[in-house]
Amino acid sequence: MSAQSDVLEQYHKMIKEQLLYSVYQPIVSLQDGQVMGYEALIRGPKESPFHSPLAMFQFAEQQGELYTLEQLAREKAIQGSILEHPKQLLFINISSQVLYDPGFVPGKTLEILQNHGLSPNNVVFEITERSSIEDFSLAKKILEHYRKQGYRIAIDDAGAGYSSLQAIAELQPDFIKIDRSLIENIHKSKVKEYILETFVTFALKMNISLIAEGIEHEDELIKLTRLGVHYAQGFLLGKPNEAAAKLADNLSMLIWQHRKVQGGSMTWNIGDLSTPVQVFDKRVLISVVADHFKKHQEAVGVVIVDEDVPVGLVMRERLFQHLAGQYAFSLFWNRTIDGIMDEAPLIVDEFTYVEQVSQMATSRSIHHLYDLVIITSHGKMAGAASIRTILESITNVRMESARVANPLTGLPGNLQINRELNKRISDSKPFHVVYADLDYFKWFNDRFGFQKGDQLIQYTADVMQQAIAVCGTPYDFVGHVGGDDFIAISGTQAPEQLCKEMIRRFEQGVQMFYEEEEWEYVWDRSGNKVKSEGVTLSLSLVVCSCESPISLEHISHTAALLKKKAKAHQGSIYYFQNIG
Repeated sequence: MSAQSDVLEQYHKMIKEQLLYSVYQPIVSLQDGQVMGYEALIRGPKESPFHSPLAMFQFAEQQGELYTLEQLAREKAIQGSILEHPKQLLFINISSQVLYDPGFVPGKTLEILQNHGLSPNNVVFEITERSSIEDFSLAKKILEHYRKQGYRIAIDDAGAGYSSLQAIAELQPDFIKIDRSLIENIHKSKVKEYILETFVTFALKMNISLIAEGIEHEDELIKLTRLGVHYAQGFLLGKPNEAAAKLADNLSMLIWQHRKVQGGSMTWNIGDLSTPVQVFDKRVLISVVADHFKKHQEAVGVVIVDEDVPVGLVMRERLFQHLAGQYAFSLFWNRTIDGIMDEAPLIVDEFTYVEQVSQMATSRSIHHLYDLVIITSHGKMAGAASIRTILESITNVRMESARVANPLTGLPGNLQINRELNKRISDSKPFHVVYADLDYFKWFNDRFGFQKGDQLIQYTADVMQQAIAVCGTPYDFVGHVGGDDFIAISGTQAPEQLCKEMIRRFEQGVQMFYEEEEWEYVWDRSGNKVKSEGVTLSLSLVVCSCESPISLEHISHTAALLKKKAKAHQGSIYYFQNIG
């Protein structure tokens, strides 16, 4: 028997006896470090030439048996599923050409899901790039059919080639998986960082979640968390396994320390807007829910739960539309509510920022635009918020921010600065205050004009915020005292590194404001001639350990002394002192 026929026999035996098995790699949230789901990765028998999935799928494609293999792989992925709660997701790989196979119908998959206590809402079909999609209009129509049943769609290997970008534009997936080639050493590459920033902005506007693949180093994890990428996957976070995963405590702490801050100090969490809402178990009869709406005319919706975990939503108007048909009343009245509930409502954690929830809510289809937003606490039912409440709160926050913010930079002004400082002092937890002041700004303004001066002020504001994003914590604060004076309030464990980053960023870009002019001397505020290369940055770092009582006056006095020292030194510099 030839080697080729021996391999073919092994392959057919593997398929016939279903010798495949699945391992599962965790996908972790970069907001809270929790496992949001698993990617199912198929493996062949350990001692066979098909143990590697790459070899297995390449051979199946050569033999024209790809569909049969993929169907078996899907079944094994579901049978071995290790999902721990109803909100976790199972990512199942399917190649693009299988979409067009007449045998690829969701009925078989649905049957297996139900046999294992799962539903289409738990499944994400991950379109892999083993071959590019040839007919996007047909693929879109096919995938839309599955979406209506509750399945979600992910595009794999985004950034690895043109075809994946075209797939994103045409198919508008629920998840985009960023290829390892863009993730590797991203902390060392500004180009990769800028590309990821663009992906984050695009995903936010389109209500798409990003998953970074192939994370192997802590520096990569930190950078991606700071950039605002939603989820991550890779050997650092968990290797493929047959058992459920839990992220290591040190990695959870890294995520909490570096997660991206959405908005400034005036931003609210959605939990602040949570109000009680009627809940019903998913096995309750439709008639019971309808009676509730009849008795409570003010109720616009109810949440459907399974053991206190929200699994669906029923809006008043939609329920009565269901019951309005000629035979609908008798058809639905004694059925359970889970048969007609919305199985994919917007569910958010209580600590999600209100503006982020607003963007997610208003990205929904027109039919669901005014549906309630369900709010959870530790995965359990906590309450709900209406679109009206969310939009009103954003309007109020923006009006308050605009009223007291600096008109040039938009940063919080003195009223908010004092509030933040008083809050930190009353919390009695260590924090740091960085006062920033531009040296020779008056000379610059006189020489280059007020417009250039305003641009330099705005640049300095950007430098402060960018440095905080890189070296700070999620709850740090940047304010504009006035003129060329700024303040940053941070809980970072490395305050000196924060100051160094501010100076580095400032020095890196300030030259672009000089229009290639040259000079040897500048003039200080008193009109004295000083030898200098131009505007520099003086920082006063007040380290507040809070082991003893401190006051605003104590912080201000200390900062003033440090500022005097910094001003006496040529060039950008920081001085620091511990108090409290």
